Amino acid sequence: MKLPVRVALRASLCLLAIGLAAAPAGAASWKFDFLAGPPQPGLIQAGPTNVYSPTAGWGFDLGFAPTPLPAGGVTGPRPFFFSVALPEGNYRVTATFGDPSGATTNTVKAEARRLLLENVTTRRGEIVTRSFTVNTRTPHYPGGKVHLKPRELANEAVTWDEKLTLEFNGARPGLWALEIVPATNLTTVYLVGDSTVCDQPLEPWNSWGQMLPRFFNEHVAVANYAESGEALRTSLGAHRLDKIYSRIRPGDFLFVQFGHNDMKDKATNALAVYKTNLKQVVAATRAKGATPVLVTSMERKAGVNGPTLAGYPQTVRDVAQEDGVALIDLNALSLEFYRALGPDLGLAFQDGTHHNNYGSYELARCVVEGLKTARLALANSLAADVRPFDPVHPDAPRAFQLPESPLRDSAKPDGN
Repeated sequence: MKLPVRVALRASLCLLAIGLAAAPAGAASWKFDFLAGPPQPGLIQAGPTNVYSPTAGWGFDLGFAPTPLPAGGVTGPRPFFFSVALPEGNYRVTATFGDPSGATTNTVKAEARRLLLENVTTRRGEIVTRSFTVNTRTPHYPGGKVHLKPRELANEAVTWDEKLTLEFNGARPGLWALEIVPATNLTTVYLVGDSTVCDQPLEPWNSWGQMLPRFFNEHVAVANYAESGEALRTSLGAHRLDKIYSRIRPGDFLFVQFGHNDMKDKATNALAVYKTNLKQVVAATRAKGATPVLVTSMERKAGVNGPTLAGYPQTVRDVAQEDGVALIDLNALSLEFYRALGPDLGLAFQDGTHHNNYGSYELARCVVEGLKTARLALANSLAADVRPFDPVHPDAPRAFQLPESPLRDSAKPDGN
């Protein structure tokens, strides 16, 4: 049985190399073959010894390399990373999974732990392909540069660099091939916010923004510009919004969630300034032909006993109503979720503010329900396996399983 499967896959990879739509002029289209044997025309043959370097422009990365599968392809007793040097933009990635000699279980994350594919399984001898879209970025934009924090230049280097980094995880991953092609005619969802939204680079911290890509199909890219410790005022000052405005296009979306750090501003007019800035972001986004979406901040852990975010969630609701902006009331949805957990509330948190993988996954499901309630067109681009979600009846926390990434740091993120 092994030989026919290998022959069939070789044939499919040859067709892949010949028949795929060409990349735009001047843009690279990468097609990698992880099988042993003679290299196929149009495919780059990659193996465990191919380590990423700027000179090569591709290879296994971050010190985590795979091992060969007995019948072809690569796997690993621990997660492994594969990087390709690419200009910033959106890329359609098609991964081929399987193993003629056994079953595989595959979870894929990108850049700083953005969840893209969850628990893609194959039976022995089964070959499965899945496609998803990843956004990559650099700090530069015409006339300026985002002011990155030291943490972003260190732990988050995989986010702001000039390459795409993919993490292959799971109980027994089985990767046979990768195709990476520039993707232009699709919707980009930009996110801006604080540590409860950003792509947390290290376990055990996690945020809903890095779980959100898993819930969209390959026709949507999520570009997460949120960062730990940020308030709306400081994000404007760091030119995070200017960078977004330089990239956002008609038909795209900008999700805005601030409040956790904004409320610490002791100025007497802090809330009024926040409201003015929020309205300006709404206007600037609309001027680009894109759709702003306001998201109220989820409550802190102590929020089950009383509000902890002062007047900020209500101010977001007021702006949404006054300016006719789509609203996702994550503050209200999070309270339903927290209260439903009862004595298990702590299983959703890593500290009093920040969430773990389970908590952020459930909050991302709340956001998905919120965008459906707001009747956003994005609801038509959800992944085929996305099920309705009721925060009053969340997934059981003790049954939740998501493979952890190998890079960890117990130091809490900025902000609280």
